[in-house]
Amino acid sequence: MTGSERMRDAARLWREHRTCEFPARLRGAEVDGIDLVMLDTDTAGCVHAWIRDGGVLDPERGRILRTCVEDLDRVTARISDPSGRHYYERLHRLAVLVAKGHDTV
Repeated sequence: MTGSERMRDAARLWREHRTCEFPARLRGAEVDGIDLVMLDTDTAGCVHAWIRDGGVLDPERGRILRTCVEDLDRVTARISDPSGRHYYERLHRLAVLVAKGHDTV
């Protein structure tokens, strides 16, 4: 996948993600000690910065994003609420897409 294809796909998934409401049943929920609201927020912040900055993340955001991908790997399959699982599966796809395509400054 080229950088422009990755950027296009990430931007499309990001638009889709931003139009979805956070699953109400997951507000305040934790899985394996991971706060799901914070995981969403941290991942979203990194994705937004990557898109805004043309596919570049600073080292700190790169580290945060790697942690988010690891946490999403752990928690997504353990979310029993179907709408919540779908929400986090999309967030996971987006995080992996950005993590594979980011440059650091």
